[in-house]
Amino acid sequence: MNLKTLRGDILAGTVVFLVALPLSLGIAQACGLPPFVGLLTGVIGGLVVTLLSPSRFAVSGPAAGLVTIVTVAMASLESFSLLLAALVFAGALQILAGFLRVGRWISLVPGSVIQGMMVAIGLLLIRQQTPAALDAEGETVTKLFSPVSVFVALGAITILFLWQKLRTQHRFFGLVPGELVAVLWGCLVIAIGGRVMPEAITTLDRLALPEVDSFSSLARQFRHPDFIHAWRNPKVWLTALTLALVASLETLLSQQALKKLVAQHPAPSSNKELCAQGVGNMLSGLLGGIPVTAVIVRSSVNVNAGAKSKLSVLLHGMLLLCCGLFFESMLNTIPLASLAAILIYTGYKLATPAVFVRQWRQGIVQFIPFIITTIGIIFVGMLPGLFAGVLMQLLCSTIAGHRSAIQLSRYNDCFVLRFNQNLTFLHNAQLQNLLAKIPDNSMIIAEHSSAEYMDADIRSTLAEFGERASRRNIVLDQWPQS
Repeated sequence: MNLKTLRGDILAGTVVFLVALPLSLGIAQACGLPPFVGLLTGVIGGLVVTLLSPSRFAVSGPAAGLVTIVTVAMASLESFSLLLAALVFAGALQILAGFLRVGRWISLVPGSVIQGMMVAIGLLLIRQQTPAALDAEGETVTKLFSPVSVFVALGAITILFLWQKLRTQHRFFGLVPGELVAVLWGCLVIAIGGRVMPEAITTLDRLALPEVDSFSSLARQFRHPDFIHAWRNPKVWLTALTLALVASLETLLSQQALKKLVAQHPAPSSNKELCAQGVGNMLSGLLGGIPVTAVIVRSSVNVNAGAKSKLSVLLHGMLLLCCGLFFESMLNTIPLASLAAILIYTGYKLATPAVFVRQWRQGIVQFIPFIITTIGIIFVGMLPGLFAGVLMQLLCSTIAGHRSAIQLSRYNDCFVLRFNQNLTFLHNAQLQNLLAKIPDNSMIIAEHSSAEYMDADIRSTLAEFGERASRRNIVLDQWPQS
């Protein structure tokens, strides 16, 4: 390590910290949990998972994509301690998957289904965080929302959109995260508004990090899983399976996306990454955190900021730890509306209209499973939605493959009959329809080198046509033998 790489890692780690801090706080708040939980999870991801991960650049921590799963699980289990037990079990499942080398099968998950999952998560984030941004907790018509909260949230969202556009034009905007500016905007409103209209500002909800002035006060912030009641609760195991599946998908997809940003030799093992994430999730569950995944947003920021080694990710974890221990009073000036706005913007990036247009242009075979996955996850649940999407993709791909299995081309009086794949009885009706189009006094050339197998029904249809061909003055060339 030389001075140049050290300087790059310090800069990258600082930038990643500035991005991760508001996201970690906002994700915990979105889950209905204390912001300390978000910082704890970010520290576990930034330190423990980083030390075990085979990747030099991947940044792990709480992920916005798992907010909806956590909130649904909390409502179903009615206990944070049971959720922590499910998280420990999910981590164990990830470690087991790593040892069984399941990571290599990530490529089998259809891209349309993965895209549908991300869009559904984005839409659920927007739906969930909009009331928080509006501070819509009043029970009367006049208190449907807080004007101050709306002002802060709209300002933060505007900043995020403008910052995204400006960062491509000026280097400065690329170095300073828009999420940090959105948080500073909220703090500025509180600082100025406290002097101009103090009564209105006091209604604005803010973070509530606990004061940690001793080891005992720190120890009181940790929560622990309830294994006694978890073992025999099927909802706990279903939650564990869901968390393990989605967290692993997000991690491995982030790993695939990271490969396109920066080359690593040798390439990080997906199975070792699953084991590292599993250890992180088990520790998070034991200490009172939320799910940990590798997050492509923070990882890409790390690479673009000039990271050279794991030091940048470790530094970001250390800075998160210092914030939780020594700067809680400063963080408690952050309004919740700013954090909600950041998550709404994150949801929009996941579910931008351009995604729908792109999927539509890929064809109906890709679009239908994409929509089915999105709708299924939103209205039924994560696992049923994913399962429905995979089944629909399998059905659509089968139908598309079935239609292109046999092709008939005409060149004047000469026809070319192509068999593009192995043929079963399911293709018999299509074959009969194509053969019925061939007129008398024609010539047919059969290209069947791609069809290594034809079942009895197909061969019977070909044989019957071959017997009638001579009577119709049809010349057969390379006709398959029965």
